[in-house]
Amino acid sequence: MTGKAHQTAGTIDEDEVARFSAMASEWWDPTGKFKPLHKFNPVRLAYIKQEVCKKFGRDPKASGAFKGLRFLDIGCGGGLLSEPMARLGAEVVGADPSETNIKIATLHMRESGLKIDYRAETAEDLAAAGETFDVVLNMEVVEHVADVPLFLEATGNMVRPGGLMFVATINRTLKAYALAIVGAEYVLRWLPKGTHSYEKLVKPSEIEGPLNAAGLRIIDRSGVSYNPVTDTWARSRDMDVNYMLLSEKPDAA
Repeated sequence: MTGKAHQTAGTIDEDEVARFSAMASEWWDPTGKFKPLHKFNPVRLAYIKQEVCKKFGRDPKASGAFKGLRFLDIGCGGGLLSEPMARLGAEVVGADPSETNIKIATLHMRESGLKIDYRAETAEDLAAAGETFDVVLNMEVVEHVADVPLFLEATGNMVRPGGLMFVATINRTLKAYALAIVGAEYVLRWLPKGTHSYEKLVKPSEIEGPLNAAGLRIIDRSGVSYNPVTDTWARSRDMDVNYMLLSEKPDAA
């Protein structure tokens, strides 16, 4: 769909869906086109586990630490986050507008002997159906949707009172343009060219506003930085490029 104008339906950007669908077969290849996401996965998994266990009073060392909690992995792709959540005992709904991604995720889930409710649906579909969750994982998605406020409203409305939403994305700064787009896509070739568009990157304030409107409040902010010496990612205070926001919905009165 290269060269065509963005086609949108609600929060869905059809060009973005097509781009990731074309790479779907490589989701679980740690040396393929999603190699950077595999490298990035440990730091975000550790953050999710730490904060969920703290919020819900769970033992992070327990194999079933998330048992009894319902998770939504929105924009789940091939299931790189859905599967670890299911292994920790969570009831997981993995949603992605790409049917190709869902097929790949479902196949890998079966090979892994896990149970995950994968659906080729949008955030609006789920919200309209009245779905609710203890935890919503909104990771590396907002920079690929057509309408960020609408998307955050739909996902925010699905967080149960007392629940959490994690958002991870890339800041819209010149530093992010230099490192996450020019560096990662054109110089180092970590990602296919065109994976990210500078104008679609999202500043923290553009996430916080819609989340506040959906009744959530930000309780933690964290940058994520890459160390080229160790070839690893780690949490940091620098939110100029990659960052994560954690929000919660107050308990019902």
